Amino acid sequence: MKIALGSDHAGFYLKEELGKFLSELGYQVVNVGSFDPNSDDDYPDYAFEVGQMVASKKAKVGVLVCGTGIGVSIAANKVKGIRAAVCHDVSSARLAREHNDANIICFGARLIGSQTAKDAAQEFLKMKFQRGRHLRRINKITAKEGGKIEP
Repeated sequence: MKIALGSDHAGFYLKEELGKFLSELGYQVVNVGSFDPNSDDDYPDYAFEVGQMVASKKAKVGVLVCGTGIGVSIAANKVKGIRAAVCHDVSSARLAREHNDANIICFGARLIGSQTAKDAAQEFLKMKFQRGRHLRRINKITAKEGGKIEP
């Protein structure tokens, strides 16, 4: 599975840890940056790039990191077809996939430890969307952005 990975300067070190961890698990990780923890960069740039990779199917899912996870999730969710979720633990990661069909997981490097982020990312990647009653809700979101509704 190909994973798009990105962060701003605030999320740099956690992103690097997650990238190494996911690669060791056998995932193909595409790191879009940041490549400098001291840069004066802007999180939307990385969030848009990861979002576009996932939306265009160049990557199956994405992982984004900034200081809180909130900024990258807001920015990534501006890309049509993206459902980016800020997760703080394994349970929120699992439910983001199962109930919300999230395709990007976002972390706040200033709020979450690296082991928790690794555990949550691993859970996120192994879960699948449950469909059922959740599909109706996802279809409403998809319709609002003018996308194709799933049967």
